[in-house]
Amino acid sequence: MVRKDTLARACLLDHPATAYIVPVSRPDGITEYEVTWDDLARDAAWTQERLRALGLERGHHALITFSGHEGVWFQPVIEALRDLGVTYGTAEAMGWDHTRTRVFQRELELRAVLGLSADTLEALSGQAMIGDLFRGTPVVLARPGAAERLREAGVPAGIMAPLGPALAVECAERSGAHVNGAAWEVVERDGALAVAAASERRATGRQEIALDVVGRVLTDRCACGSDDPRVIFG
Repeated sequence: MVRKDTLARACLLDHPATAYIVPVSRPDGITEYEVTWDDLARDAAWTQERLRALGLERGHHALITFSGHEGVWFQPVIEALRDLGVTYGTAEAMGWDHTRTRVFQRELELRAVLGLSADTLEALSGQAMIGDLFRGTPVVLARPGAAERLREAGVPAGIMAPLGPALAVECAERSGAHVNGAAWEVVERDGALAVAAASERRATGRQEIALDVVGRVLTDRCACGSDDPRVIFG
């Protein structure tokens, strides 16, 4: 049987609605949170609009750094890049894979580097100045700790980071990382952040998830025109 026939038959099979079961921390311990394939499709559509607003388009090159267990957050980023026509490469977010990030940065004319971690930057800093590596990249989105270090090095980095079961993506205004308001409600609780599923999102329960993340939430309209809530980390 040729591959095309196999794929056609596979499409006729019943598939479970659940894509991921995400472990999330609550004050009373770890709970499981269901994310469906429909959830991922909505996340991809939202992420696509965020990346398009940052200027990514067909023909551009991008690098995404994430770990295997982070698929629930970064699979929508991959789908968004595919739909935009952006050619992408991937690297592990752990420091031991920093060489792959360095090769992509050196060999390709990258329009964007997404999801940079503090571990990757720490490993790269032994090879070159961080500012020299990323200052010429138009779009750099990193985890909060890495973004702070990049800014200190003169790179105007924004945030792209998991936030509980949600994903936070900062726009060009650099006034807080947006969270998809149609999918998630984000609030402050005693200086820390908490996330709950919005009514439009198909997921298990609407229970509020208290996070071990310090930050503030802004709910006014961003200068970029988005009404999504924004998170200021730290």
